[in-house]
Amino acid sequence: MPTITNNQNCRMTIRVGRDTLSFATPDAQGNIVFEPYVVKSGVSMAANLREAFKTADLLQQTPPRARVLIDSSTLMVPVELFDENEVGVWYEHAFPNQDNCNICHNVIPDLNAVAVFAINKDLQLVINDHFQDVRIIAAISPVWRHLHQRSYTGSRSKLYGYFHENKLEIFNFQQNRFKFCNTYDIRHAHDALYFLLYIWKQLQLQPLYDELHIVGDIPNEQWLLAELKKYLQKAYVINPVADFNRAQVTSIKGMPFDMQTLFVKGR
Repeated sequence: MPTITNNQNCRMTIRVGRDTLSFATPDAQGNIVFEPYVVKSGVSMAANLREAFKTADLLQQTPPRARVLIDSSTLMVPVELFDENEVGVWYEHAFPNQDNCNICHNVIPDLNAVAVFAINKDLQLVINDHFQDVRIIAAISPVWRHLHQRSYTGSRSKLYGYFHENKLEIFNFQQNRFKFCNTYDIRHAHDALYFLLYIWKQLQLQPLYDELHIVGDIPNEQWLLAELKKYLQKAYVINPVADFNRAQVTSIKGMPFDMQTLFVKGR
């Protein structure tokens, strides 16, 4: 069992995905230790996390503070239109059948937007039972902020695609705002190719000059990149090792890009 830091200001990081659960925290030497948990199908995520507190190595020595990355459907609201009293109604209208959930939100000041998302009430109860201080974060938000800053490199417009857990998040920025942001379920690289090229055309990006950058758990990566380059002059795969200057977390097998980004760049 790894020895984690005894710094009381440290936070255990818990990532809750569609079908995944993982934990990460600094060890006594300051390196990040990552532990994925094998989720049992047919059992709620709350029940899986409750069991993980009994069996997962990292959760046997938890600090009093935690941050929880939630990968759930996200509603983007311009900051000037955000109303905390109405946000629950908006979210349920955009994503119906969100039963037994609490609605959360994160302000993203760099992009003048608020990310609204949901966490299962039973899951949140399990987390609150084990930690005194909990911060809940939309899992995609560190990626948005990092790639928004990256979009200022060069003068051409950039379209981004982040792949994870059979989903593709596509987004594009215009100065300090989102120009486009949406999520698609994908099962094959052909699905990804269709959505990326469709959004490229919808945004009227230029195939000779503008740029497409993809990152994450890319299905059939070589084939997809080759197909994209048949239509776009500048299509690239982001390498986290180079992007984060060989930061220690980029050597951790299986750690999602959003979690890596959180540790390197912050939320």
